[in-house]
Amino acid sequence: MTSPPAGALAGRRLYLCTADRPDLEAFLEACLRGGVDLVQMRDKRLEARPLVQRAKLAARCCAAHGVPFIVNDRPDIALEVGANGVHVGQDDVPPRLARRLLGSRAIVGLSTHASAELEASWDEPVDYISAGPVEQTPTKPGRPGTGASYVRLAATASICPVFVTGGVRPETVPALVAAGARRFVVVRYLTESADVESDTRRLAEMIDQAVAEHSDPPS
Repeated sequence: MTSPPAGALAGRRLYLCTADRPDLEAFLEACLRGGVDLVQMRDKRLEARPLVQRAKLAARCCAAHGVPFIVNDRPDIALEVGANGVHVGQDDVPPRLARRLLGSRAIVGLSTHASAELEASWDEPVDYISAGPVEQTPTKPGRPGTGASYVRLAATASICPVFVTGGVRPETVPALVAAGARRFVVVRYLTESADVESDTRRLAEMIDQAVAEHSDPPS
């Protein structure tokens, strides 16, 4: 495991979540140049061995930019590829098991979708939570959007950093920031982009601008 420095999440606001893709290295490089400062590989199709190989490639790209790399759901694969941590959902490996497997310096994140899950996260050894999806998305089929009210609750009540997910794109950022969001998970806006670096930069600049205009709560 590549140990992240103390405060590895400090100041990080733009979190890319991506599946494997044929142009993975070029895609990640464009995102990282544009301003992505945290990366997660989430691929439900790949078997373990090919996932290890593709995750190793992604980990190398992120390390070259000093950006933490997270593996979705699989602490065993995170350990094997030297990732900085793992992100788990409500039905995945429990955060406590992920923490035991990866150690105290790993980043462990947890998805939350409702107030009961948010409250339960307070007793888990997690470094951040995700809140959402604010809008219903194809990456979470069958799960309704939480709306901005859950963003507001999570931003107010969470005891660790909150990354908002679901429908994050430049035009939605101001309202999400007004609801309390300061950190964002982006998927389709970048994975479907025709000009990845430019669109990443546009999104990062919108986040910085909106957060600067809403200084409370602190980022």
